[in-house]
Amino acid sequence: MSQNDLVVEIEQLGAKLAQAKASVTRRFIGQEQVVDLVFSALLCGGHALLLGLPGLGKTRLVDTLSTVMGLKGARVQFTPDLMPADILGSEVLETASDGTRAFRFVKGPVFCQLLLADEINRASPRTQSALLQAMQEKSVTIAGQAHDLEPPFHVLATQNPLEQEGTYPLPEAQLDRFLVQVDVDYPDRDTERAILLATTGEVEEEAHEVLSAADLIAAQALLRKMPVGENVVEMILDLVRSCRPDTPDASDAISNSVAWGPGPRAAQALMLTVRARALLDGRLAPSPDDVLALARPVLSHRMALTFAARARGETLGPLIDAAALSALKNRAAA
Repeated sequence: MSQNDLVVEIEQLGAKLAQAKASVTRRFIGQEQVVDLVFSALLCGGHALLLGLPGLGKTRLVDTLSTVMGLKGARVQFTPDLMPADILGSEVLETASDGTRAFRFVKGPVFCQLLLADEINRASPRTQSALLQAMQEKSVTIAGQAHDLEPPFHVLATQNPLEQEGTYPLPEAQLDRFLVQVDVDYPDRDTERAILLATTGEVEEEAHEVLSAADLIAAQALLRKMPVGENVVEMILDLVRSCRPDTPDASDAISNSVAWGPGPRAAQALMLTVRARALLDGRLAPSPDDVLALARPVLSHRMALTFAARARGETLGPLIDAAALSALKNRAAA
């Protein structure tokens, strides 16, 4: 593909994505950053973890996305008694008309293209682990038999950040499989007013299909062809490596407050998401500002504070912001 052809395809995809975002925001009003981050996860072929209080529209957003993106959606409400078979499916013994018996695999809700894992931390670790293979390898194994999932496959999981009684923290291996963590906050006053007027009348806005599953797969392939400047690549490396404690690249603040830092998968996630952010903004290549904007969503769930730092009341956000600004200054000085 020539450079001019690539530019034309990127511009056409950007225009199509603008239509898709407009359709989503008819039902999910405001929260532009949340919409952009979830779109970025889909464009990168990844998964997103949505953190927010009940009633902020997380489920509504995922339902709207499945319509707009033309994806076959499914929803699983995670509860303490949920079993892996309730997600993956199971084999049942059937008796034929001639009396012979055979096992038949009955597919679970994971066999979809956009899975909403609602309140994912309410299920036991055993059940949470049922998604690990699906999220990474896009297949599941039942009774020793591998079953491929229909592409594209994405998990959008929700989690209540406050009510932790009776919940099970997500294991680090599963957190690392989420491309981004999306914090869904309260809307501002103007947005909340628009929500009231749009959702309490006789008729609500309806989303309509803009893309198809095939379009999304093609977009994911095109995204990986977008050029990334050497300066952005080096900034990503500086940022990720500086967030690992007990390494020469780490600052004193990171070394004193962070128990463990991001691995190479975080750098991969940044390389993809900065392209997606540029594409959604109508640009042909990412910039260092994209790395700054995506540092928290990509890194915050891939790091953990030490016990002493938590006791001091510290949070990861300011540490990540400081590391990102330091990486930006290093690139400017290079």
